[in-house]
Amino acid sequence: MTTAVEVYQQGGIIAYPTEAVFGLGCDPDNIEAIEKLLKIKQRDKAKGLILLAANYSQLLPYVDDNKIPQDKRFSVLSRWPDGITQVFPKNPSLSSWLTGDFDSIAVRVTSQPDVVALCNQVNKPIVSTSANLSGELPATQWQDLSPALTETIDFIIKGNTLGYSQPSTIIDALTGETFRS
Repeated sequence: MTTAVEVYQQGGIIAYPTEAVFGLGCDPDNIEAIEKLLKIKQRDKAKGLILLAANYSQLLPYVDDNKIPQDKRFSVLSRWPDGITQVFPKNPSLSSWLTGDFDSIAVRVTSQPDVVALCNQVNKPIVSTSANLSGELPATQWQDLSPALTETIDFIIKGNTLGYSQPSTIIDALTGETFRS
C-alpha cells in the first residue's frame, strides 16, 4: 500500500486536512510537483503558495530568518500553531514557483496531526493551497473533494480538519498587517 510519505517523496499531489479546509500539497523542493499542482488547481503561478509545517525549524530553508529582528522574534513565533499564516522575507535562493511574484513566502505551523506526522516523517514542510479548483469553495472534508480533483491527485489523507470555521488569517510576520482575515 502506498503511503502519503512515498507519494510526497515521488513528487505526487496529496489532499490533506488543515485547520479549516482540505489542502492540496506536494514537496516544496520539487518544481515538477509544484507545476502539476498549479495545473490541477488552475492557479496562477504569480499568486505564490503557502508552506505548512510541523515546526518552525522545517521552514528555515525557505524563509530569511536573519531578517526577523530579535525584538520581534517572540511575537512572530508565539502566533503558532494554527490559524495564522505569516508572510516572511524569503530565502534569496527560493524558487519563484513557491513565491510567485513576491519577495516573500507565506508559511504556517500547524498542530493538525496528519500534517504534523507527514512533515515530521519527511522533515520538511508541505505546499498548502486549498483543495478546490480556482474560484470554487474548498472542501471541508475529504468526502467533499471535487471529482475533478480526486481524479488528478495522487493521495488523500482521510483525516479531519481541526474544525476551524475560516481558512487561516494571513498577516505580515514583521508588521502584523493583515492581508486576509
